[in-house]
Parts: sequence; C-alpha cells; structure tokens
Amino acid sequence: MKTPEIFKPTYKICISGAAETGHCAPGAHEKAELLGREIARRGYVLVTGATTGIPYWAAKGAKMEGGTVIGFSPASSKLEHVKKYKLPLDYHDVIVYTGFEYGGRNLILVRSSDAVIVICGRMGTLNEYTSAFEDHKPIGVLEGTGGAADMLRGIIEEAHRGAGKTVFSSDPAELLDKIASLVAKEEGENHVNDA
Repeated sequence: MKTPEIFKPTYKICISGAAETGHCAPGAHEKAELLGREIARRGYVLVTGATTGIPYWAAKGAKMEGGTVIGFSPASSKLEHVKKYKLPLDYHDVIVYTGFEYGGRNLILVRSSDAVIVICGRMGTLNEYTSAFEDHKPIGVLEGTGGAADMLRGIIEEAHRGAGKTVFSSDPAELLDKIASLVAKEEGENHVNDA
C-alpha cells in the first residue's frame, strides 16, 4: 500500500489594493502581476478580495504561474457577485461568497491570510491595513505604487502606535522575502508545526 503524501500547509498571502487603479502610480498593475507570479513560484496561496484592479492583476500573475488563488467576495452568491457588484470570476480557483458586503468581507479576507501586502489602494485598502494591523499580522507595503501604499509611512507616524509588523520595499520580490521571513518567525515562535 502506498503511503499517502503528507500535505504541508503553505502561507496564504493577501494582496490588498485599489479596485479602481486610475490614481495608482504608473506600473502599479505590472508590479501587482509580478508579485502574484512570485507568490505562485514560491508555492504560496494568493488571497484576494475577488475584485478588479490591483487584486485582479495579482490573481492573473499567480494563475499564469500555475498558482492557487482564493477570493473573498462581498456578495452572498455568484449571481450577486457578478450582477450587483460587477466583479470578475476569472483567475480564481475558489471564490467564497461571504455576504458581508465590503466591510465584513475585508475582515474575513485579512483574518484568512497569514500576511497582507498593500499595493496602491484607496479607503478599502486602508480598512484592510488597519484590520491587519490590529490583528498583529505581518504587513508589506509596496512603495512607489501610489495611493494608500505611499501614504502609510505618514499615517503610521501620525498615529503614534508604531509600525507593528509593517515592512516596506519598492521591490516586489524583496517585499515578499521580508513578509515570508516575518510569517516564518511567527510560526517558529508559536511552534505552529509541532502539532
């Protein structure tokens, strides 16, 4: 009898970013796609808000490398996802229909991930950032992409709470290295793999 292969869990990395990218820096969507590719190459799972813009480009990159992509939708059904929210279905392996609109979806999205990476972003991205910050999640900020990503250093400074587990880089691969290191450190400190 063949011994079944033991599945080793992998990191779930959330890409948080602007669904509407008109205000993002030039090249932001290319960096999102590159980051999606890099997440897949490393064998990590990409988690998104199952939306357009930056998360969509990241999902496309991950799927182009044969990666796994899970989306969390604000809608309560596939029909609502497409008709009411006008969100895409492609480039995702699984879409979870939370039914909690954007605010609730954002919390589930963050809590289902081991780390969050911010690229560009608007108000919803800031909501996801603060949820991750309060949950003590590792957070990466891809600087030079515009929007919330380029405002976060100033917001952190003005908030007078420290940076928490937030790391910054303008290079997608370097940022992912930093995030992976933080997640691995947390797993080691908490002996997650000892079970």
